[in-house]
Amino acid sequence: MESWPPDVDGDVFRRLEQNRFDFAHKYTIDFNVDFCSWPPSPEAIVQLRRHYPDLKIIQPESDSRGYIDVHIFEHVTYDFVIKMQAELSGLMKAYNGYCDSWGVWQG
Repeated sequence: MESWPPDVDGDVFRRLEQNRFDFAHKYTIDFNVDFCSWPPSPEAIVQLRRHYPDLKIIQPESDSRGYIDVHIFEHVTYDFVIKMQAELSGLMKAYNGYCDSWGVWQG
C-alpha cells in the first residue's frame, strides 16, 4: 500500500487505490485549467495549445464554470500530477488561469 501526502491529491490517490486502480498502465489524465474570468483570452488558448495540443474547451453551463480540459497520456503518479498542475498553473498565471484539479477515468 502506497503512502501519499495528506492533501487533496493524496486523497484522490487513496480513493483510486481503494478502487483497485491499476497504476502499472498509462491512462489519459484530464487536467482542468480554470480562469478567474470566462472566457479566457485567445492568447491563453494559443499558449496552451502550443504546449498541449490535446485539449478541450468546456463552456460554462448553468451549474458549472467553463474551463479548459488538457489531456495527457501518462502513468498516474503523484509526482507527475503535482508537476503538471504546477506547470499548467505557471503557464497560465499571466492569463489569470490555474490548474488545481485533475481526474482519470477508471474504465
